[in-house]
Amino acid sequence: MSRDRERQQSQLAFVASGNDIEVGDRGRLPLPADVLKNLRGDENFVVARLEGGLTAEVWRLKAAGREWTLKRARARCLVQNVDGQTSFLNEIQRRADIAALKALPGGRERFAGCVDTVWGCFREGLLLSPWIDGGAVADWDERRLVQLFALLEELILAGLFEWDLCPGNLLDDGAIRMFDFGYMYRFDPLTEFNSNGREAPLFHAAERFETRNYFAWLLELEFSAGIAAALAAFALEKRVAGACYERLVSRLAARGAAPEVLSWLRGFLDVWGKAQGETLADLYLAEGWRSHRLDLDDDLRGKTCTKRTLARCDWLIAAAREHFAALTGLDALFWHDEGLGREALIARLEADRARAERFQIK
Repeated sequence: MSRDRERQQSQLAFVASGNDIEVGDRGRLPLPADVLKNLRGDENFVVARLEGGLTAEVWRLKAAGREWTLKRARARCLVQNVDGQTSFLNEIQRRADIAALKALPGGRERFAGCVDTVWGCFREGLLLSPWIDGGAVADWDERRLVQLFALLEELILAGLFEWDLCPGNLLDDGAIRMFDFGYMYRFDPLTEFNSNGREAPLFHAAERFETRNYFAWLLELEFSAGIAAALAAFALEKRVAGACYERLVSRLAARGAAPEVLSWLRGFLDVWGKAQGETLADLYLAEGWRSHRLDLDDDLRGKTCTKRTLARCDWLIAAAREHFAALTGLDALFWHDEGLGREALIARLEADRARAERFQIK
C-alpha cells in the first residue's frame, strides 16, 4: 500500500473513531465557542465573510480590541476527494505540530511565516487565528521568493511537506505568511522525497510552488509583459530555489540523510544550473508543461476548476500544437500523456478542457 493511501486510511479511521483533537487554548477565545459555531453573519463583531474557502467558511471578526480569522469547517467540503474531505482534520493536526515547533528554542523566528493558532477543535469544526493584515501576492519579487523558500526549507527540515502553495494560501504583510495547512503532511526528510516516500520523485518544494502558484503568475506575466519578462522572472525564481536547495543538501547531509535523497536534490541543482540562454527557454517550456498539466489534473480530480484552470489548459493546448517536437525532445510529457502523438495529445487536452468547464466552481 502506498504511503499516500496509508495516510488517507489513517485519517478516515480517525474521523470514524469519534476521537477529537484540539490545539491552542480555548480560554484565549475572544468569544464563546458556541457563538463562533453558530455565526449567521449579521453579528456586530463580523467584519466580513470571505469567499474562496473550499474546506471551511472563512470569517473576519473584530472582538476584544483586535481582529481575528475564523475558519468554520463546511458541512460538505467542496473538494470531492479523500484529501479534501479530511483536510480540516489535517489542518488541526498540523497546527499542533507548528505550535510545538514554535515552542522550541528559536522556533518563533524560524516559523514566523506560519500563522499562530489561538484555538482549534476538529469535532467542533472551528479554528481561530489572529487576522493577517496583508493581501495576496501580486508580484513575486526577490524578497517574497527568498522569504517563501526560507520558510519551506525550515518546514522540510522539520519533516513537514506542503502540497498546496496556491495563491489563496499565501499572504504578504511585509513578510510571506502561510495560513492554510490542510494539505501539509508529515514525512522523513532524511529518507524520503516527500510525504509519498520515494514513490513520486516528481514532487518537491519548488515544484509545488511552481505548479500551484508561480507558473499561473508567469502565465499572466506572459500576457501582460511578454515572454522575455516571464523568462527573467523564471530565472530569478530558479536562483532563489537553487540557493535553498544548496542549503538543504548541506543541512540534510550534516544530519545523515540517505545518499538517494541528496542525489535527488542535487539532480535539480544540476538541471537548473545548466539552464542559461536558449536552454532557459527550454526549461521554461518543460517545467511550464509539468506545472500546468499537474495543476489541471489536480483541479479535475477535485472538481474545483476556475477560469485560471481554463487559461492553463489553453496554454497546454497551444504548447502541444506549436512545440510538440520540443516537448518530446525534452522528455516533458509524462504519465498518461507519455507516448501520445501530437493529435492524440491535443484531443485529450481539449477533452480535459471540456471537463474543466463542467467543473467550474463559484
